[in-house]
Amino acid sequence: MAKPTKLKSNLRDTVAHNIEVPASSTSKDARALRSGQALRAGLLSLLERKPFEQITVREICKEANVHYATFFRHHPTKEALLDSIATDEIAQLNKLTLAIRAADNYEAGFQALCAYVDEHRSLWSILLNGGAGSAMREEWVHQSQLVAAREKPIASWLPTELGTICAATWIAETLAWWLAQPPRAYSVDDIAKILYRMLATSIMAPD
Repeated sequence: MAKPTKLKSNLRDTVAHNIEVPASSTSKDARALRSGQALRAGLLSLLERKPFEQITVREICKEANVHYATFFRHHPTKEALLDSIATDEIAQLNKLTLAIRAADNYEAGFQALCAYVDEHRSLWSILLNGGAGSAMREEWVHQSQLVAAREKPIASWLPTELGTICAATWIAETLAWWLAQPPRAYSVDDIAKILYRMLATSIMAPD
């Protein structure tokens, strides 16, 4: 006759071994964050070697070492991934622009801004001079206005909204022009000085 106690014990052990403990939401979030970062890094890496138009989703996934299906859990298209990167890049440039406002040495601030763009030259060439260049400029002005609304105006003679539009447009157009030139035609220092002279003597000039 079987021993009930032994049977129940074995059953409990079997069930315990077969139960799959669900992953916590924290670990899922961490994996999603890692795969999202990998996709962004993968696209940026590919942009260093080929035009955006020639890059496929499969290539991005291969570069990022991320499963093809995982890509679409983050973004519906490669353009959506690029838009996501663009939003973050604009935010980074706005931070650098705010640092210029707060610094005593405006020219050094413009050098930091231009150096950042130069380090990501392929990406910014796509963002400013690619097919979405117009939308990129509009988004830049929009984001700059949101930031400026929280900041104290530099000069009382110039309405904040107008000053923000002019500054964002000048910077965007100057950088776009620079990125369209041969790589070594103008240095970071050259463009920083141009921006400094244009903005510090006009929009950023004291009352």
